[in-house]
Amino acid sequence: MSLIHQGSRFIIIGLVQLGVDWAIFVGATALGMPTAEANLLGRVCGMLLGFWLNGRYTFAAADGGQRLGWARFARFLGLWLVLTAISTVLVSLVADRLGLGYAWLAKPLVEGGLAAASFLLMRRFVYR
Repeated sequence: MSLIHQGSRFIIIGLVQLGVDWAIFVGATALGMPTAEANLLGRVCGMLLGFWLNGRYTFAAADGGQRLGWARFARFLGLWLVLTAISTVLVSLVADRLGLGYAWLAKPLVEGGLAAASFLLMRRFVYR
């Protein structure tokens, strides 16, 4: 599958994933959950959805087979943990310094910035 084809699917799935992540983050923090824990909750929900959708559609094998399984999930989880740590630090800094409303606005920007690195790393190390 071409880089452009994979990239376009990754973007579409990423937007769905971001919507789920962001909605859970905003809802949880609005209900009083601390920023870091709410960010982790949103990212876990988005991660599970994204791993399945990307393995099934974005990085599917040439024969149309899914690229899922425990070995890929282990590689995915390692990468996800690093990206989640970066995301949580950045979103928490914004919340601490500028307030929760700005953290709600900053989260999509933070996640969007991490998405480019995520695509390249997942293509190379996770779904190969």
